Amino acid sequence: MLKTVPVEEAVGMVLPHDVTEIVKDEKKGVAFKKGHIIRKEDINYLKRLGKDNIYVLSLTENEIHENEAAVVLVNALAGKGVEYPDQPAEGKIAIKAAFDGLLRIHKDNLFRFNMLGEVMCSTLHDNTPVRKGEVVAATRLIPLIASRKLVEKAEKIAGKNGGTVEVIALPEKKIGLVITGSEVFHGRIEDKFEGVLRKKLELLGSTVTTVKMAPDDPDIIGAEIKNCIEAGVDCVVTSGGMSVDPDDVTREGILRAGAVNVVYGTPVLPGAMFLVGKIGDVDILGLPACGMYHKITVFDLVLPEFSREKR
Repeated sequence: MLKTVPVEEAVGMVLPHDVTEIVKDEKKGVAFKKGHIIRKEDINYLKRLGKDNIYVLSLTENEIHENEAAVVLVNALAGKGVEYPDQPAEGKIAIKAAFDGLLRIHKDNLFRFNMLGEVMCSTLHDNTPVRKGEVVAATRLIPLIASRKLVEKAEKIAGKNGGTVEVIALPEKKIGLVITGSEVFHGRIEDKFEGVLRKKLELLGSTVTTVKMAPDDPDIIGAEIKNCIEAGVDCVVTSGGMSVDPDDVTREGILRAGAVNVVYGTPVLPGAMFLVGKIGDVDILGLPACGMYHKITVFDLVLPEFSREKR
């Protein structure tokens, strides 16, 4: 149960929660920690923080405090590949990646958990590449006090499937690049695509092991894709030549290389002319030229899926 008393009458009482101080453009942090015994000299400070009244806390066996609830919730939410502190800060606990990998969120768990109303968990998007130590999620009880039964229900939901938030390690895959375009092949312009693709692939633990150049000739493009496959790559990425101009023949080159299960076109911008296919066990990804100019494209959405273990 909660009741309030004027701050002037709270000297000697114990704070049941952290009191936060926010100074615009300077700081946000704890001014008084939970458990602090209020002193006479604290009164004016607390008033400046907008605390004219102080909660006096008396819990029943059916109620749970935000700090205890945060520990219960995070223990259930956290799956493999994550880490978190033992105690909350300002009532919440952040979950961090234990190593570089791919964030996976059990979205049905998360939806049911957050729909309970008085508990919350905020996460990065599912399928996001993350670095060791990066905050990927955080949880807390929304009110200071809640029903213990509610938290137990949230705990059960969060712990389903071994936890709601996990980071999985990605296997190191060997990638072949086929950089297309007569302007690059003949040295009229410097290729910029390779550097962009290397950076994206290395973020997911993969290594570019083979790079081929091809002019706007579907037979040569197809031959270079085959050369990459013969070199033992797990995936081939082609760059450019996916549009509707007469010289955009990369898609035809992919087909001549023997690609099957080809899907051309996506409802995503930038990247509407993206292509996926297969040659044997090797994934073929046809990336339109937008991948060189835009920081985020359809390629960034689908690449994590192709970086996982073979499906």
